[in-house]
Formats: sequence, structure tokens, C-alpha cells
Amino acid sequence: MTEDISFLYGSATGIGSMPYEQPVPALELIRETLPFGPHWPQLPGRDQTESFLRQYLNPLVKLGMMDLKKGETPFFYDLEEDWLEKEEKFYERYLCCREEGDKENGLSFFAFSRESAAGFYKFLDANWESLSRKPLFLKGQLSGPLSVGLQVNAGDGTAAFYHDDLRDIINKTLALTARYQVQALKKFSLPVVIFIDEPLLLSYGQSPYVSLSREHIFQSLEEVIWAVREEGAYAGVHCCSGIDWSILFKLPLHIVNFDAYAFFESMLVYSGELENFLEKGGCLGWGLVPTSDAIEKENAASLKEKFYDGIRRLSRRGVNQELLARQYLLTPSCGTGTLTLAQSQKVYQTTAQLQKLLV
Repeated sequence: MTEDISFLYGSATGIGSMPYEQPVPALELIRETLPFGPHWPQLPGRDQTESFLRQYLNPLVKLGMMDLKKGETPFFYDLEEDWLEKEEKFYERYLCCREEGDKENGLSFFAFSRESAAGFYKFLDANWESLSRKPLFLKGQLSGPLSVGLQVNAGDGTAAFYHDDLRDIINKTLALTARYQVQALKKFSLPVVIFIDEPLLLSYGQSPYVSLSREHIFQSLEEVIWAVREEGAYAGVHCCSGIDWSILFKLPLHIVNFDAYAFFESMLVYSGELENFLEKGGCLGWGLVPTSDAIEKENAASLKEKFYDGIRRLSRRGVNQELLARQYLLTPSCGTGTLTLAQSQKVYQTTAQLQKLLV
């Protein structure tokens, strides 16, 4: 890692989803609690098109490559007679986005629809660069290729991620959506951070997913990460469970974000890989504020103790204590979309309070 990302150290941001049905109150809470690392809010309770999965598939629907029937698993039309023709049109659009002369017009095809990302477009209407407390960075997010690929089916009913051609289409769709986000957020002339949300990384190594290839997971994530980096933004991956963290530490990431509240022990196993990541300047995102009913019993002071206890435990495994205490980013453990409004507000307020206690 050659970039200086010290502006991230000691800051705080959110993960994405929130329980609001309208973007304005969500953005007000974000602006109030996360002024230095605001993110655009995903609002799954507003409309099903804003869900974790469907929000990013609209380009494939527009090309007639996929069906998104309400209440059913999305699936590709890869067994239809005209599939090769649709595939050809997809790659024509992809190449258009990669050609500098027509890049902007090409990327617009992979933009969110206004119906599926109300929080994103309201975020773009704000004057982030002119606030009295100017943000250090702006954060966007998108679903990861593995988590999408395991929840979308091929025409034969199997998960799309297991099919080379469909996996490549998913990877490139998400990469172009990431590029579009970065281009849109860069209008504020502030650093842009994009989190790739990969909850289903927990599937790797589990018996029902024995045929999942580590190489395919790595290559898929790498393609999306480089799309973010090539646009001049900073890339992170968020996973809210205990996983094989060595996969992420070997990727060209700036930030690895984990659920430090419920799954801290999983990080201890990979202390050597974490040490190497931090030595290269990487930032460890501590998802320390619980996004469950546990938020009712926690406060900034109790979580501060968990943070320093976590540093002590990792340092006993050989991780440099000074790096841990410096190269961190605070977040909730996951999105707050499944919580009540009051709980979500407490999560954001506690994150802000914790950030101030640790500075």
C-alpha cells in the first residue's frame, strides 16, 4: 500500500442500512453523529428495490438478462435462446465504460435508479464540501460479488456464483456500479471510501458450500476493489461474522472492517496476517457498536473498555500495539436497517461518543 490513508485513522463512519422510510431524517442523524465520515443511507424499509441484493441488479434487468419477481430468488435467463445476444450487449456496454472518451455516458447505465436509492441521491444534493465541519471523507457501499452470486440463481436453479460466465457478469456489474458511485461522490472534491459488504464470506469453509473456490472469491473481490482504486477512491470490505480473514488481508484493501463486538475472537486466529496489513499502512475497522438488542445495555464507556481489551489481546498474539491504537476506524457492527428507530439512533450516537472518547 503506497497511499497515505492517515486521514482515516481514528475516524468513524456507518455501514449502510437504516430503518427510516425517508432519506431526510436518516441524513440528519448521519450529519449530526458522523460529520467527518458521512455515508449515504440505504433504506430497505422504504421499498424492496432498496434491499441489499436488488439495489445493484437493475442494469441486468434493463438488459433483459435477469428477472426480479417479487418474493422470489432473482435468476438469470441464461438458458433462453437469445442469451448470447444479451451477453454480447452487456460486454459492449462494459467496454464502453472502460473507454475514456465515453466513460461517463457508459457508467450512467450502471447508476442506481432513483426509486432504488433515494438516500444516495438525497446525499448527492447535500453541500458536504461547504459545511463548517468539513468531512474527512465520504463513504459509499455496495454488496459484494460473493454475497450477490450466492443469492442469485442461474437458469438451472443453482447459485450464479458457481457459473464462470454469470460470476463474471456479476463482478463487472458491481465493479461498474462502484465506479459510478466514486465518480458521483467525487463532485464534492473530498476523499471517497467505498465499502464492499460481504456477509456471505462466512460460507467459505462451511460444509454446504464445500465447492466454493477461494480463488474465485479472491478474484471476484479483487476486480471490484481495483475498480474502486482505479477511480482514485479507497476500498474497504465489511463482514459481520467470523470468517477466514486471511482472504481479505491478502487483497489490495485500505480497510478491513469486522464485527469486533460479537466476533472479536475470529480475528485472533489471523494475528500474523493482521500485523502485516497494519505494517503496510492498512486500517482496521472496528465494528464495535452492536447493532442488536445488546445496544440497550452498552454505552461509549463500556465499549471503550472493549476496544482497549481487544488491543491488549491482539498485542499478546504479536500484533504491534501502537499500530492497533493508531490505525483504526470505528463503525457499528453492521447496518441498522433491522433495528427500531430509537435503537438505530442510539447506535449512531454511541458511535459518535466512542469516537470522541478514543481520540
